[in-house]
Amino acid sequence: MKYVSYWHDTAPAFSGGAEGAVEGHYDVAVIGGGFTGLGAARQLAKAGTRVVVLEADRVSCGASGRNGGHLNNGLAHSYLAAKTELGQEQAIALYRALDASIDTLEALIAEEGIECSFRRAGKLKLASKPKHFDAIARNFEAVHREVDPETALLSAQDLSSEVGSPFFGAMLSKKSAMMHMGRYGIGLAEAAKRRGAVIFEKAAVIAQAREGSRHRLTTSRGSVTADQVVLATGAYTTPNFGYFRRRIVTVGSFIIATSPLDAAEVAATMPGNRTCVNSMNVGNYFRLAPDNRLIFGGRARFSATSDQRSDAKSGAVLADSLTRIFPQLAGIPIDYCWGGLVDMTSDRYPRAGYQDGLWYAMGYSGHGAQLSTHLGMIIADAMLGQEDRNPMKGLRWPAVPGHFGKPWFLPLVGMYYKMLDRIQ
Repeated sequence: MKYVSYWHDTAPAFSGGAEGAVEGHYDVAVIGGGFTGLGAARQLAKAGTRVVVLEADRVSCGASGRNGGHLNNGLAHSYLAAKTELGQEQAIALYRALDASIDTLEALIAEEGIECSFRRAGKLKLASKPKHFDAIARNFEAVHREVDPETALLSAQDLSSEVGSPFFGAMLSKKSAMMHMGRYGIGLAEAAKRRGAVIFEKAAVIAQAREGSRHRLTTSRGSVTADQVVLATGAYTTPNFGYFRRRIVTVGSFIIATSPLDAAEVAATMPGNRTCVNSMNVGNYFRLAPDNRLIFGGRARFSATSDQRSDAKSGAVLADSLTRIFPQLAGIPIDYCWGGLVDMTSDRYPRAGYQDGLWYAMGYSGHGAQLSTHLGMIIADAMLGQEDRNPMKGLRWPAVPGHFGKPWFLPLVGMYYKMLDRIQ
């Protein structure tokens, strides 16, 4: 078993970031070389902006290359709840932004010629209990009527041709997609570089300061000045950006990948070949990789640590869950086990905009694979003076009480959600 991201391990290498010292002046400095930062940098560079990307590790190394590979349209949680919490207008705006994010990815991949196995697969929200299907059906009725007619409600019988495991029905979101996240991340970095962005890897920003109208960003490799800054660090935001650290909760997300399934195993497990997520609070999500591995993930443990020891513990939990959902795969080898940090907000809605002199987009709450490039481009367009299409504009973002960076309360949150799963 390899304790590395399958997406990283099966992607080509980046042709390389800039060599030498980090120095010079730029129109825009982007902190973070994941999908958000690279999407913003490419958009800015296409418009003729002098832009530099400062990445603490390697491009696409964080959540962008450590996720389940789902590109799901629509809201991650209940549209009905979002209407209550945000109001109908903003709930619809956010729903449609997630729809548009899939279109953005499809167009960008075609324009830049990125080979990443992008495919419109559709997503199934699977009911793990009979009463969960009732809630899914109510949500479907509102979604289908008010915002997304490209949805369908499937019965338990309908699912026999979709998933080789008993569920009690599902909502199908037809516009959802999937791709190879590692190949996309490298392709996006190459596209940003080709458009003129300067990308420094291994250049963590360790200090920031204002020098008149300019920002100075200091790294271990030197420093740059910039007229404007985009913060695109998500769960990997460092303490020198305290406003955001107090509002982002870092949570570990863990994933395993089996050895490639043969045709009979695919037919018995995932004949519909869609992205799937079940309805439990401490749930699982799964899909087939381009080489027919089953990619299976979830919040196996409520931890803010991702290293080989933590990932191995979580991988054992996930392997047990996989066997319970798909007993026909009992004994199949697990080839990959990895984890990463995702950036959660207290209400699980993303945030983007301008604060404390910085442009930012983050807080994707486990659903940034599809939205991050799109929001990065929206922020870039706003910086260029174009129409502000930010779907989260005007939404308050209070700090999490008692939280200053280390989420000490995660075990309590985990206990709460596990209790809900037992009684709901």
